Amino acid sequence: MSVESILFFLFAVSAVGSAVLMILQRNPIMGAIYLIANFFCISAMYLLLRAQFVAIIQILVYAGAIMVLVVFVIMLLNLGNDERLADPFSMKKVVATVLVFGFLLEMLYIFGSNGASVAYQEIHPNAARLGTAESIGDAMFGKFLLPFEVTSLLLLAAIVGAVVLAKKRL
Repeated sequence: MSVESILFFLFAVSAVGSAVLMILQRNPIMGAIYLIANFFCISAMYLLLRAQFVAIIQILVYAGAIMVLVVFVIMLLNLGNDERLADPFSMKKVVATVLVFGFLLEMLYIFGSNGASVAYQEIHPNAARLGTAESIGDAMFGKFLLPFEVTSLLLLAAIVGAVVLAKKRL
């Protein structure tokens, strides 16, 4: 096994572990911190797959902007009363436990097999170039320049409309 494979599996286990810890947390802020850790693990896996642009966007958009929004919502909700968050025993938990156990059995079967059922054994010749920022920039500003500019004008019109509507209320 190569170092990249070992790192990939280490980050994958860390991502699953942080996701489980995020779900099991009773404190919503700690759950959000574990979600940020999950986003960083996923970003590291993207880097190991040589998709640099997706990894950077993962950090900027999800771990940066979206998580700031989630933390603000948590703070605005003021979830100080933990007794309201307690969920009594329900059939949903039993069904969820059975589904998770079945999923784990499927994963054990897939990883325990010899790999003969894997359909794609060869990597695409352009795989090293496909996820880079340069290839995405070439596609965005080469082939898709007109749709990109139309989208930016549409967003600009939405911002101007929001400002005009907000100004009427002042």
